[in-house]
Amino acid sequence: MTFQDIFKTGFLEKAASLSYTDMALAMLIALCLGLFIFLVYRKTFSGVMYSASFGVTLIAMTLITTLIILAISSNVILSLGMVGALSIVRFRTPVKEVLDIAYIFWAISAGIVVGAGLLPLAIFGTLFIGLVLFIFVNRRSSDIPYLIVVNYGDPKAEADIISMIKAKTKKYLVKAKTVNRNGTELTVEVRLRDREAGMVSELLALNGVENAVLVSYNGEYM
Repeated sequence: MTFQDIFKTGFLEKAASLSYTDMALAMLIALCLGLFIFLVYRKTFSGVMYSASFGVTLIAMTLITTLIILAISSNVILSLGMVGALSIVRFRTPVKEVLDIAYIFWAISAGIVVGAGLLPLAIFGTLFIGLVLFIFVNRRSSDIPYLIVVNYGDPKAEADIISMIKAKTKKYLVKAKTVNRNGTELTVEVRLRDREAGMVSELLALNGVENAVLVSYNGEYM
């Protein structure tokens, strides 16, 4: 089949089946939804270091996905070629935060639904997901876990340390114990009572204790 035969079959007419109004409306709604996803990400971010480029990427992913779906839905031949082209794409950038994966799929899903023309579903779904993330991600638990790291040289001090931690906390769990020639390092996960951090000073006052540190524990301690 030559290009002339393709033109005779109405290839250009199929490629231009979408009106400029539909394209503009779809891209505008995708932009608004992408901005909303970006704002939710910025408000709910709780990681170590905020990445503004990732937020902009969410907007771009929504727009790009909408553009791809619009192209696929307007031409069957192009959709087959697009599937083959996208199958060779590989992303090797590591995702630092687990929740970032949800935002990536959210942006892609919003773009797909907008590109498919299901605008009410796209708007309702995006708003509903954003509300759920606002509620659960920003929720502050009253039972926050902490890690207490205690360094001591006298092995006999361990019993006093565990006894004080047990008396001053609601719950405790020994996470790690490292012994070397210079002494011992004990790591304990605790739930403080009324978020009082004065126990660290009391631990430091025990005989044999050289150092005591209290840090927030997010579940990724190695």
